[in-house]
Amino acid sequence: MDVKRYEACMLLGAAGDSLGYRNGRWEFNENGRSIHIQVKKLGGLSAITLSKENGFMLSDDSILHIHTAQALVSEWKTKEDLYSNIAREYKKGCRDMHGRSPGATTLNGIDMLIPDAPNGYRIPFNYSGGGCGAAMRACPIGLLYPDPNDLNDLVAVAIEAGRMTHNHPTGFLGSVAAALFVSYALENKPIREWGAGLLKTLDIAMDYIKSSNVDVHQNTQNWYYFKEKWTKYLDERGILDGNSDPIFPDPYTVDIRDDFYSSVSYSGWGGASGHDAPMIAYDALLGAGDSWEELCLRGMLHGGDNDSTGIIAGSVWGAMYGFKGVPENHYHHLEYEERMSKLAMELFRKANSIERNSEEKFDDKLSLEGEVKDQPLDTSPMTLKPAVDKEPPTSDQSADISQEKDHIQPDESGDVPQGKEYNKTDVISSDISED
Repeated sequence: MDVKRYEACMLLGAAGDSLGYRNGRWEFNENGRSIHIQVKKLGGLSAITLSKENGFMLSDDSILHIHTAQALVSEWKTKEDLYSNIAREYKKGCRDMHGRSPGATTLNGIDMLIPDAPNGYRIPFNYSGGGCGAAMRACPIGLLYPDPNDLNDLVAVAIEAGRMTHNHPTGFLGSVAAALFVSYALENKPIREWGAGLLKTLDIAMDYIKSSNVDVHQNTQNWYYFKEKWTKYLDERGILDGNSDPIFPDPYTVDIRDDFYSSVSYSGWGGASGHDAPMIAYDALLGAGDSWEELCLRGMLHGGDNDSTGIIAGSVWGAMYGFKGVPENHYHHLEYEERMSKLAMELFRKANSIERNSEEKFDDKLSLEGEVKDQPLDTSPMTLKPAVDKEPPTSDQSADISQEKDHIQPDESGDVPQGKEYNKTDVISSDISED
């Protein structure tokens, strides 16, 4: 394994987040073409310096990406220790959310965590917990578990970290997908095989759900949506079996991509849910190859939830290619750059120190009664009013999902009107949300 690919995973994930977010101006712009026009006015992609001082701060995605990594490299002996540490780090991360637009499900889930209590990392099943907030912060888990023999551990940790806020399979399976794709990248697994590999991994994920004995019935009833959406996508790209190269429309312009990303989403905002954030990132990775610029155009600069797709696409691309062809101004001035580089080194060391046993299955697995008892809320401060997450479909809901949105519309230049600080509450209707 190459430590530079670890560093690139951490930093380029944050770069993708920062670029897609642009302090809310591009995340909440629903027209990808207008964003591309603005990029040209700024001198082109390579001319943009991604720094807080230059108007490209990190969003909530990167903050929790960092805190996930911080927990993974902390001292822990059992999985339960690790999960408590993750919960503790997420509480810390919420102290650094001003101006970063966290979503309601993320904030509400973290608010319910009690890291020092037995099973205090558990929250109740959430029928509205299908947003992308679990997926957006999960890539460091793939850095800790890059070996194929680590798959059971990767699945367990991705599920538990994910359902600390998004206790719904559409939400936490996005965490599994993001972590899995990073591990595949480090493994040098051919990218066309990743989607098929994810579908097979869903069976392992269900085995874990059953072995943990938590919300088994609710998860079983709501499992279908993630799998169906991914199966349909892979079939459309011609890679359902993983044995063929992907098929893209020709041309596949920014407008066509925006329409496609919307079509695979839950409610019209591409990348806002647990299934489509890693899906759009994967689509961008398939089409971009080793071109960082093309990855940015496809995976970070579109009319959907582009900071969330961007952090996944950037992380996975970095794990594949390192810093190949990436302008230094895209990662050398990032907010928290030094901290992320240090975490990358620590994850690299920890991944290489793990004692692996290919015969072991779900070590330190937990047996816990499915119902989570009511717990007093932690009163740590939340600096932003949360937005409302989208509600994922359940087995009782119609397949006819509304695509209507009520976002703040960009002005003629394609920009979000200035004059106030926007968060997801400001720009997203109660039908739509992201994290």
